[in-house]
Amino acid sequence: MVTAGLLSRSPLTAQPASAAPPPATAFHPLRRGVGYFTGRGGTIGWLVNNHAVLAVDTQFPDTAAACLAGLPGRGDRMVDAVINTHHHGDHTGGNGVFRPVAKTIVAHANVPRLQLAAAERAGTVDRQVFANETFPDEWRRELGDEVVSAQYHGPAHTGGDVIVHFERANVVHMGDLMFNRLYPVIDRPSGASIRKWIGVLEETVKTYPADAIYIFGHGSPAFGVTGGHAELLVFRDYLSGLLAHVEKEIAAGKEKAEVVALENLPGFPEFHTPLPNRLGINLSVAYDELTEKAG
Repeated sequence: MVTAGLLSRSPLTAQPASAAPPPATAFHPLRRGVGYFTGRGGTIGWLVNNHAVLAVDTQFPDTAAACLAGLPGRGDRMVDAVINTHHHGDHTGGNGVFRPVAKTIVAHANVPRLQLAAAERAGTVDRQVFANETFPDEWRRELGDEVVSAQYHGPAHTGGDVIVHFERANVVHMGDLMFNRLYPVIDRPSGASIRKWIGVLEETVKTYPADAIYIFGHGSPAFGVTGGHAELLVFRDYLSGLLAHVEKEIAAGKEKAEVVALENLPGFPEFHTPLPNRLGINLSVAYDELTEKAG
């Protein structure tokens, strides 16, 4: 299931994680040596050609190991670079597995700080492996017959999301800037902004080619984790609709508790997931963003 790592939480009566069956994993080639890997957590992108190997995000230790072991065409070669699209644990939790075979781990300049802060809150600092190479705006490297770039477009899902472009393959990895027909995680403590996220999606559609294949961080099983500009604009419309709905409720004098009690946002039935339903959290973040006082 595409969203298993993001959405599932073991009940208290469940078996220990060590006794759970391993997640289903799969490699999906796209074009020119670029593809994506599904397991548990945020979708991993990969590049393997005659001269280079690269991964985008690392999921969790178990699925990172499965990815490394089965990466088509890699053999026993080193990984030239790992790019973390942002700091969340389902995208960086496998960094420690990749680290011994990776020449570098790359991320936006804000990511190590955000990753450390999140780990301190969760008490998991000892499990973190951080990027050793960071950049403020853009990173670009020629890797065999491919050119890979990572670009920061500003705060959105967090304060450190980057978009990775395999330029010659014309494949774009969005990380968690794209939730395909799912209520997203909006990490306000880590610098998220719904308003700016809308702008990032619109800028993305203008910046990258119309025929690009996009890889998404997460997607509902019915819609998957790849698509094009149309999917980006559907998600843009959801975020716009979220703000518009909450703004209308505030103008009607409703209290926050009443605003966040909505079960499903009108006009976006495909985004609904019964358990857990993140819409209430999305509404709460939108309410806080719309009512925050200028500093």
